[in-house]
Amino acid sequence: MIKIKPLTKEQIIISVDRLTRFKDPEVKYLRVFSDILINNLITPKFKKSQLSEMDYSELKDFAEQAINLSLIQLGLNLEEDYLINQQLYEYETKTFKVDNNTQKLLKNKINYKACLELLGEDIPINLKWLKSLTAPVQHNREQNYLHFPLEKVVISEGITEEILLPEFAKLCNYNFDQNGVHILSAGGKNQVVKLFYQLSEKLRIPIFVLLDKDAQDNFNEIKHRLRSFDTVHILECGEFEDALPLSLIKKTLAYDLKNISILENEIFNPELGMVKNLEEIFRHRGLHEFKKSEFALNVRKNLADASDISPEIAEIIRKIKNTNKKLKDIVDI
Repeated sequence: MIKIKPLTKEQIIISVDRLTRFKDPEVKYLRVFSDILINNLITPKFKKSQLSEMDYSELKDFAEQAINLSLIQLGLNLEEDYLINQQLYEYETKTFKVDNNTQKLLKNKINYKACLELLGEDIPINLKWLKSLTAPVQHNREQNYLHFPLEKVVISEGITEEILLPEFAKLCNYNFDQNGVHILSAGGKNQVVKLFYQLSEKLRIPIFVLLDKDAQDNFNEIKHRLRSFDTVHILECGEFEDALPLSLIKKTLAYDLKNISILENEIFNPELGMVKNLEEIFRHRGLHEFKKSEFALNVRKNLADASDISPEIAEIIRKIKNTNKKLKDIVDI
């Protein structure tokens, strides 16, 4: 019989949150289970180095016991109901390539049904999805916009795309959360290559990669690793900001600048690119430094209808929608 320092309600919620995020199952389960054993297991006591050498089944057993004993200490009844565990196992093995060793971590008997009693309403979307797992998963995602289970991943270079692509998709009658589309901004074209390498090795689901016009060399680095159901789109116009309609840019600037005199005679130099133009406008008007993320958030506030979508953005959304494991997608240069 083990002896533990019981996890608090908050610690259990944090642990369950981490276990249900979009991340390599082996990485997240090892981290969460090891943290629990280091911080909450009194007897037997293990050093971090010992945990790293422990068989995954044994590690899982200790962590499972620590969580379930903590739930009992919180006054919750533990039923022999592991439907949620099975749903999580099926989701992770459908989404990720999982080896036999990692399956040991996934085949746990954490009493998720009792954990759900600790969750309120103001919780991340992955925990809302967890609460839905006693009902048909597909129905809940499509009807309740729960994002999970994921069907495809979009990798972009920057934060602007991460903020705006889901909103443009809604205007095209395609909802990312409803259709299980997860978008990640890599933080630059070189990081896109690194992230694609990592994910394509682990994922069973399709990846859509969006690159700026100047990223041809980066495309050449990943094209030999593309699977039949992955898709790449290289922007024809430059950066994603260049794909935004000028009318939407001006509408957002009017919102940004508020009562400062605006823009009827503002000149946009097409040779500079939109980001450079915006940096110049902000500088000349004595405003704060132009930041892509802040501007993207304001663009999002000013989106109204299909007139705010350029042809290339509409094409990107169409390709994301059609990126599907059942299709032999063509890589677009």
